[in-house]
Amino acid sequence: MEKKALGRGLEALLPERNPKPSVLDREVQEIRVDHIIPNRYQPRTEFNETELNQLAESVKQNGVIQPVLVRRKGDGIYELIAGERRLRAAKLAGLQTIPAVVRNSSDEQAMELALVENLQRQDLNPMEAARAYHRLMNEFGFTQETIAQKIGKDRSSIANIARLVNLPNEVQCLVESCRLTTGHAKVILGLSHHEAQLRLAKQIVEGQLSVRQAEKLLANASKSRQAINRKKPYPDLEQRLQKHFGTKVSIIRGRKGGKIVLHYFAPAELDRLLEILLG
Repeated sequence: MEKKALGRGLEALLPERNPKPSVLDREVQEIRVDHIIPNRYQPRTEFNETELNQLAESVKQNGVIQPVLVRRKGDGIYELIAGERRLRAAKLAGLQTIPAVVRNSSDEQAMELALVENLQRQDLNPMEAARAYHRLMNEFGFTQETIAQKIGKDRSSIANIARLVNLPNEVQCLVESCRLTTGHAKVILGLSHHEAQLRLAKQIVEGQLSVRQAEKLLANASKSRQAINRKKPYPDLEQRLQKHFGTKVSIIRGRKGGKIVLHYFAPAELDRLLEILLG
């Protein structure tokens, strides 16, 4: 199913309303490279310099074999829809013009095509894909099911990748730099607080843990937290007091009674607590 959907290519994603499109929509034109502006919906943010240089050398020898796809912006300017690697390679090769097909496309179609073209040719970085899915949903109202149909993936795959935008920025950078895999990221998302997510991410990177090891680490930490909570006499009451006072609160049970301890970490915080207590 996946190969079939992706194999439809870019043409299938921009159906023509007119069954007999104009020649201008179909013919290849030579357009000046300095008249083409980047695609603002391009999901890919990282381009491998070595691969670009290799492609540029190929372009010098053979030219640009496959045209790029652009749309008019007015005053002789075009916006790139698909083919940014080819355009960059053409500029590196010193070409003045590049073969291009001009199409009439909405913002939605331009972003959709940029995403699909990258997925067809080379997998996006997981974070790039996550941000692209997020934009399709937030800016254009796509559902996860719609995106899945467009790019030939399961809806659950889209949902799992889209969740990565909920990670702290530091963790997103680790995923983007391939220091954490998508599998690691899914484990980290099992934690609800950003601070805990960041701590786990650092443990995974520093310990070079596999996904299975990360899952085991998370499970052990969860068991430890549960054991600690069982030892606490009034865990729910502690949480309520902590929320009320805005600081750590400990309830210590003794043989006949106990005590409530309010923790402060700076003189100003002590003053704030006294104001709450004394009114």
